[in-house]
Amino acid sequence: MIALAGLLLAWFAIFGAHLLEGGQVGSLSNFPAALIVLGGTLAAGMIQADAKTWKAAWTSFPSIFWQQRLGTELVVDKLVLWCQLARRSGPLSLDPESSKEPDTFLRLGLQLIVDGADRDKVQQGLQVAMESREHEALRAADFFEALGGYAPTMGILGAVLGLIQVMTQVEDMHAIGVGVATAFVATIYGVGLASLFFLPVAGRLRSDALQRSQFEEMISDAMLAILEGENPRLLERRLREYRL
Repeated sequence: MIALAGLLLAWFAIFGAHLLEGGQVGSLSNFPAALIVLGGTLAAGMIQADAKTWKAAWTSFPSIFWQQRLGTELVVDKLVLWCQLARRSGPLSLDPESSKEPDTFLRLGLQLIVDGADRDKVQQGLQVAMESREHEALRAADFFEALGGYAPTMGILGAVLGLIQVMTQVEDMHAIGVGVATAFVATIYGVGLASLFFLPVAGRLRSDALQRSQFEEMISDAMLAILEGENPRLLERRLREYRL
């Protein structure tokens, strides 16, 4: 929720300051400028990204506004319990746990252990899954970062087009006003979208991806310990050291 609060605060501060200076809301509303900046930015993103990245980016970005905590404490308790169960009754005793585990990464680790994979196979399987997910998440972050680079450029393009409109119709005072408005508003749209949406979203997605990777590294460490029959107390002590 803090991301949503930050986004609302940023736009409220900008429009609030504009109104306090005597400006009007309508002066910042310009459809041609919005069309140039939004249309041009999204079109550039479509050219750069493939369909998979485009879909992944727009599907993942809403999660920054209401993402749930990873639940590290609960997962540590689960892992320690599974370690006790495997040490007491063997790896096959984890089969019922794997079938009801909702987290895909945890479930994969349990299934590898139950299937009798050796240490290298378990480590390799978890590493591949972790890197694949992280790569997809970082591609989404890179996509929004790229949009943050395109938006100000499109704002400049809108400004130039507005000034061209002014220069070609110097006899018409109304046209001059419209052209100048498009020029300045397009710049505001481009810089505002980049600084208050695209770039912050990219940074948050990258931060969340790295945090999830650390979380999965902890799980991978625990799964290898369970496979090797490590003492549950020692495992719990080590997992508590992860700062997530």
